[in-house]
Amino acid sequence: MAEHDRRELFTRFYNEDCVEGARKHLDDGSVDLIITDPPYGIEGDKLHRHYNRDESFVIDGYVEVPAREYAAFSERWTRQAARVLRPGGSMYLVTGWTHLRAVLNAVARTGLELVNHLVWKYNFGVFTEKKFVTSHYHILYLVKPGAPPTFNTYARFAPSQKTADGGSVLYRDLEDVWIIDREYKHGQVRHKNQLPTDLLVKMIQYSSHERDVVCDFFAGSFSTARVARAMNRSSISFELGKEAFRHQVPLVEAVEWGEMLSRLPTGRDDRPAKTNAPWSEEELARLAAAYKAHRAKGLNKRAAIERLQQNFERGYFAVLNALKRQGL
Repeated sequence: MAEHDRRELFTRFYNEDCVEGARKHLDDGSVDLIITDPPYGIEGDKLHRHYNRDESFVIDGYVEVPAREYAAFSERWTRQAARVLRPGGSMYLVTGWTHLRAVLNAVARTGLELVNHLVWKYNFGVFTEKKFVTSHYHILYLVKPGAPPTFNTYARFAPSQKTADGGSVLYRDLEDVWIIDREYKHGQVRHKNQLPTDLLVKMIQYSSHERDVVCDFFAGSFSTARVARAMNRSSISFELGKEAFRHQVPLVEAVEWGEMLSRLPTGRDDRPAKTNAPWSEEELARLAAAYKAHRAKGLNKRAAIERLQQNFERGYFAVLNALKRQGL
């Protein structure tokens, strides 16, 4: 059994500030993946006054950060996040646009590498008359240098899987605009902000393995911890709000380890055997002859290439480019 497979699963909660808590409880390089959604510094605890939201089921005690303190706040917690992340570990940082500059400046000073600036497009932005409707959040996908990052390209879909219109399911899932609906829990006790399960599943599948350690510096709804546990990952959660902590921790502990695994999308690397292998002169000659023979039988170019893919164990574009190099 590999050393990684012997790691004991655990779920840990700390009802304290994430910066001080990380210093006390987390060693350098002890976390594989961080997923976190910090306060946005936009008086989130008062937004319902402007947007006519019914917050009678929302847990009290949302902890906001004053706008004037946001840059320093971002510097403090991202520094700790970078310290506890292992080399090759990843962080998904969800943020709004209001203080995006402060967040980008803060992570730039940590030494973490910004690999992708993702956009999460959600449903039902608040209608406005004098400006465009905001219906997205920013997600910074960051990696700590020093080791190859965990990125499970084929964890969710195989290269061969197609959409109804013939496109690649995998390609669309890997695009940097994610269209995922928010989850609305009418009549249920809930946190003010909660990341959708589908969003968390996608991050965790691509950037971790079973028994990895997933950390959330601003647990809030504790949805990261719940999904991590349901996917057989350990988790560490920091939450300053006492009411959120009291309400959410029992809900996380009620989740069965690995209960989601059988329901997750699962892919595999089914690319042709000779993907990325160089062509020999003999193969190129046979390819050209076979292509001409298929065309002589009346096959169009696409159909001929699809036949050649199977015969030569190559992808469509590998065959197409090889034919182009031969003037075909």
